[in-house]
Amino acid sequence: MLNTQAWTLGDWQQAYRDGASPRELLSSLLASLDLKDPAWISLVSASGLERRLAALEEQRATVGLAGLPLYGIPFAVKDNIDTAGLPTTCACPAFSHEAGKNASVVEKLVAAGAVMLGKTNLDQFATGLVGTRSPYGAVPNTFKPEYISGGSSSGSAVVVARGQVPFSLGTDTAGSGRVPAGLNNIVGLKPTVGLFSTLGVVPACRTLDCVSVFALTVEDADYLRQLMSGFDAADPFSRPAEITTATLPAKPVFGIPAEPQFFGDEAARKAWEWSLEHLSAMGATLKTVDFNALHDVAALLYEGPWVAERFAAIEDILESNPEALNPVVRRIIDRARGMSAVDAFRGEYRRAELALAARKIMAGVDALVVPTAPGIYTQAQIEAEPVKLNTQLGTYTNFVNLMDWCALALPACMRSDGLPFGITLIAPAWKDAALADFGKRWQKAQALPLGATAKAFASHKLQPLAPTLENTITVAVVGAHLSGMPLNTQLVERGAVLLESTKTAEKYKFFALPGTVPPKPGLLRVGSGGSAIAIELWAMPVQHFGSFVGLIPSPLGIGTLETADGREVKGFICEPWALEGAQEITEFGGWRAFMASRA
Repeated sequence: MLNTQAWTLGDWQQAYRDGASPRELLSSLLASLDLKDPAWISLVSASGLERRLAALEEQRATVGLAGLPLYGIPFAVKDNIDTAGLPTTCACPAFSHEAGKNASVVEKLVAAGAVMLGKTNLDQFATGLVGTRSPYGAVPNTFKPEYISGGSSSGSAVVVARGQVPFSLGTDTAGSGRVPAGLNNIVGLKPTVGLFSTLGVVPACRTLDCVSVFALTVEDADYLRQLMSGFDAADPFSRPAEITTATLPAKPVFGIPAEPQFFGDEAARKAWEWSLEHLSAMGATLKTVDFNALHDVAALLYEGPWVAERFAAIEDILESNPEALNPVVRRIIDRARGMSAVDAFRGEYRRAELALAARKIMAGVDALVVPTAPGIYTQAQIEAEPVKLNTQLGTYTNFVNLMDWCALALPACMRSDGLPFGITLIAPAWKDAALADFGKRWQKAQALPLGATAKAFASHKLQPLAPTLENTITVAVVGAHLSGMPLNTQLVERGAVLLESTKTAEKYKFFALPGTVPPKPGLLRVGSGGSAIAIELWAMPVQHFGSFVGLIPSPLGIGTLETADGREVKGFICEPWALEGAQEITEFGGWRAFMASRA
């Protein structure tokens, strides 16, 4: 029997390509999980797993293994996210109800072939960053059990850090998808608000909530981001993604706190200084910035009217059965009783004022880098001062969602006391892919063991994701927009996906246009004497096609090309007048061959 502990997505994909059986691997894995473990609240039954495996084989028969990028890969779900057939408790038994269907993000994962094994523990109603506010028990840290795991997505982080599942879903409103990642040496992806649907998620602060991803590697987290993204017309808080750069510069400028706070945790301070040295060694420029405005934003989340959103989410049980709530959670949410609509507007005005200062901070850097958490506490310390220490844990997380920013928590190093330390990258909305780009570089450079296991970090080539052709236009590119060429980012930034490399019909002549920067070719359709020219076909989201066409300078334009197999697609053409005196390069058969000849 294969040992699946600490397998990444690439390990699971390779195992199935080699002929492993989902039934054998997942049945054994499920049998190894124990509901006495406080990380879990519920697990699928053996019969439930069997039904899912039968459905999985029907999926495979329909679309093939290539159409199921998560085929047979297990995952866990925070228990404030609905999954069909299991109760949603939010760590409150009196609130428990069985979901009739999967949350939208869970359904996307199931459609990709993933197999949900169970629901994980959390700080009740996702209120807390500690992982101790649950009637199902405090979830211990994976390195030293007397310490906290972090929360509220405590169980989701821990089952990944142990290597039980390769990824899990959490939620993030104030840092719940980041703090437990940092305290357990794993990756925590907090997307732009609205990038992932929250339909089927019990809200904490509905306007700020995000579904988050925990994974062992940035590669895996970013792969899942691509699978889970997409506008959900049924979710009033879903948003179509905007176009931004998909990478950070090779030598980025990072904003760091001018006066970082560690609240006396010297091991955390030293780990932070180590992290800064290694960021500099990777070529980053570190720019100290004043974080006071961001700390003022963070204070609004629990000291301002946004706590009323938490009250609105659970008002029924708070009024009918207040004793069902954890005392600390109830005390926090009860603050909303004295708030008014006037307070809400004043809070929003204050947030908007602070956002001006925050935008100025972000405008001078490529991203911010902060400690994921300023320190770590024992469970006993949290019990003695539950609110104060929880607030300290959110020093570098609480402001992010209120500013409509995205974040990526990364493993950094091991502290002198044997506990992990993490850093977090923060950027404006829709920069999720750019953060992942640098995060991959960072994790490869540090090469820490995965989670709390001894497994060494290794980069994997993941199964290519099949493009979603719905609401896309197929665009043929022939020159500077080809993969690896200077203008290819104009496609990638718009979410375009490479479909295939092919050729035109034998009806074209090819020219190198003089004086263009970067160099560009012109393609001309002729009645006879033409040749087949190498092209790439890309699936471009319809909503971004117009902005792409707007970037194309004269004498180039978009017209209709004929491919070698007779298809008609949109693609680059050139006005004939611009070809007078241009060098004909048809004999090279494509732009790459011509550019190679010049080199």
